[in-house]
Amino acid sequence: MKDFLQNLLNLQELEFGNVSDSSAEAAIAKLRQKIPLPILEHYDRLADRGKKGIAAVRHQVCMGCHMRIPIGAIITLMHATDIQMCDNCGRYLYLPPDARDELVEVSEETKAAAGRGRPKHRQTIQAPLAIHRRIARLAI
Repeated sequence: MKDFLQNLLNLQELEFGNVSDSSAEAAIAKLRQKIPLPILEHYDRLADRGKKGIAAVRHQVCMGCHMRIPIGAIITLMHATDIQMCDNCGRYLYLPPDARDELVEVSEETKAAAGRGRPKHRQTIQAPLAIHRRIARLAI
């Protein structure tokens, strides 16, 4: 999967870089042969509308449309087991190497914060009971 995404990224850089060399055209043709047809067709549909076909994910946000990406898609991108698309803009998503480190740091901070602020079971049960008692007093 990494090869497809890398080829798409290189293709996008060549096509949107406005380079008109014969060597660039040959490189574009070579890259297009390496990408599977369904992926290439979707990429071309986006490019025909003037949109880039692949976008980076930073801080769990698509850099194409700036919408938050579900954590399941982020995990799939981290494992590189499947190609993911943004649910909002339809671009293919990829994680830059430096973004992987950011995600690991964020998840460790989240785990630490979750461990400190977790209420005990009794506290969660007593809160609704206290509210119920207050309502019962007002009704009398």
